[in-house]
Amino acid sequence: MAAETASIEPEVESINMKGTLLGSFDVMSTRLSTLQMFTIKASPTNLVVIRVESRTIQKKPFLFFIFTLNKGSINVEYSVGLDSSAKIRRLYVLKNLLSILSLISDQYEADNTELFQHMDSAIDDVLSSITQSYSTLFNNYDSLFNKYREAKRLNIELANSNKNLSVRASMLDNENKDLKARLAQLETYSDSSLMSLVEEWIDSHDGSIDANEFAKNYKITVPRVEQILNKMVSMGYIELKG
Repeated sequence: MAAETASIEPEVESINMKGTLLGSFDVMSTRLSTLQMFTIKASPTNLVVIRVESRTIQKKPFLFFIFTLNKGSINVEYSVGLDSSAKIRRLYVLKNLLSILSLISDQYEADNTELFQHMDSAIDDVLSSITQSYSTLFNNYDSLFNKYREAKRLNIELANSNKNLSVRASMLDNENKDLKARLAQLETYSDSSLMSLVEEWIDSHDGSIDANEFAKNYKITVPRVEQILNKMVSMGYIELKG
């Protein structure tokens, strides 16, 4: 719990209403003992529920509220922070009282008329204290929050789409590589095919061949042309003229 440095004691306010014990304080104490934020104290005449929210440097309770459930009445005592709204604080404390009562509704009940009147008054005080600028700010926040959620949803969808596109792009890249490899194989002449082309070239060019021109015409490298010419000479298919 946070420590308070102020030396001024907080204001303490109280609320009282009728209540009716339907069961046992001991049963109520056992049931509420699981609430770690609260201290529960039971006696033959009442049940006390305490929550200390913060303390002073001297370890004294600063922000707190205490619910005392008697056989015929409920007493609520709570402190109000020096820099906080008394109206909002009152509504917050009553909300916690309702939470406690909901857990022991078969053992204890508050007078509904008084409880509803206190809640109605607290809610009305808070609503009437909200200025138009605050209301506008809240509406803007709510609108922005909805836009944020929609943007987040779209971002998730786009992220999923991007993943799918990345996978598709990878597949297309692999397909492109395969196609290039196949095209390279198709564009590569076998030795026998290339020798036939050389023979046709020589026949149509008065028995001569220019390796550079031939390579350019058939889109192959000059060293490849020279290699096949040497092979044809060694096999006696053509003769080099001096």
